[in-house]
Amino acid sequence: MDDQQDPLPDMIRFGWEEWVSLPDLGLPALRAKVDTGARTSALHAFDIETFGPATSPKVRFTVHPVPGREDLVIPCSARIVDRRNVTSSNGETESRYVIASTIRVGEESWRIEMTLTDRSTMASRMLLGREALKDHITIVATDRFQQPKLSYDVYSTARVRQAAPNRSLRVAVLSREDNYSTRRMVEEGEARGHTVEVIDTTRCYMAINALSPEVHYDGKRLPRYDAVIPRIGATVTAYGTAVIRQFETIGTFCVNGSEGISASRDKLYAHQLMARHKIGMPNTAFAASPKDTQSLMRLVGTAPMIVKLLESTQGKGVVLAETKKAAESVIDAFRGLKANFLVQDFVKEAAGEDIRCLVIGGKVIAAMKRTGADGDFRSNLHRGGSAKVVRITKEERDAAVRAARAFKLNLAGVDLLRSDTGAKVLEVNSSPGLEGIETATKKNIAEMLYEHIEAKVRPAPVRSIKSMNEE
Repeated sequence: MDDQQDPLPDMIRFGWEEWVSLPDLGLPALRAKVDTGARTSALHAFDIETFGPATSPKVRFTVHPVPGREDLVIPCSARIVDRRNVTSSNGETESRYVIASTIRVGEESWRIEMTLTDRSTMASRMLLGREALKDHITIVATDRFQQPKLSYDVYSTARVRQAAPNRSLRVAVLSREDNYSTRRMVEEGEARGHTVEVIDTTRCYMAINALSPEVHYDGKRLPRYDAVIPRIGATVTAYGTAVIRQFETIGTFCVNGSEGISASRDKLYAHQLMARHKIGMPNTAFAASPKDTQSLMRLVGTAPMIVKLLESTQGKGVVLAETKKAAESVIDAFRGLKANFLVQDFVKEAAGEDIRCLVIGGKVIAAMKRTGADGDFRSNLHRGGSAKVVRITKEERDAAVRAARAFKLNLAGVDLLRSDTGAKVLEVNSSPGLEGIETATKKNIAEMLYEHIEAKVRPAPVRSIKSMNEE
């Protein structure tokens, strides 16, 4: 019996121009010129920039997929597979990065290599060279569009967001500390194929001008980041938010913006902001004059009460005054130090416990109950408190989400007290730690944060595109 042979594939007819898609790059529709005279395929790209480790370098670039539509920009990234010198038809030689991607034409798809170059003057955003053409493709040099036609209209719908893959991102973590949270941001980002760099906020400096605002670091201009994760310490809030504003000016996606960070750090303004949004909180009062001490205490209620420095963090500068006399003494002491402070009602029924709700992208994704150490009314984990997972009520969930939204924070730690009259928001933290809540809930919080970042930095749909699908 004769050996069985695989049947020859059906021949595929290509015209000299065809519609293609590059799903790996989030490009659902491109017109490609088929040129058997060229060995290597080429893709239109600009703002080409390398990143990642030397052992596995990547390239990021942007594409205008529709000729004449400069406002439609699709960001892409891929692993570099080679770098080649390519000589164009006019004799000019250019060194280009080479990437690999899946190409789809009609019902067929296969892997090809392509170089990245500026084709902004060309009608076709892509050139298909002979290396990309399969053996069973035949070229009809006198005609176009032998394969199914696509439409540029896909870029004006939400489908372009769904089609865009989770591309490799370049992410900066603004942090001065090598702590658990910073390390998790780096580990999880790199595990997802991103390049994550830790930047010391105080070593950044800025070129402030209208045409090309820049952020510099250690003598060099920082590269273009897809996203910035601020981990701004309380002691450098003013300078840290200035750096964030500079990234916002450049157009970088910042997980938490400068406005939200500033509001969360100013405890007086934070309470005023929550009051404006009708978010439940303990009765709070503030005054500048020592003559107002008695009136200030009457506004809050009866002892015991909390006296809290406006600059307090991690439970430091927070005092429980169990009697009226003790409250007067603490207030006088703080005023003697010329310190700004708040006076708050002490929620006795909370019994030294609070609930930390972690909000990402407008959703509570984890919650834990924190209990203070023996003899300490403060439940901060940094002060020896303990934590365990807790189930929260719909009211508590809604309060946490509303608080994060009021501060315009994509990532927030919202601290609640359970009182007889419902959930009371104590504080909104714009740089919540991950160690306690990941340990207590066994959830991968860093992973959820990156999922939010990846969704945010995908290209957004643009206004409707007039038909540019030439026949």
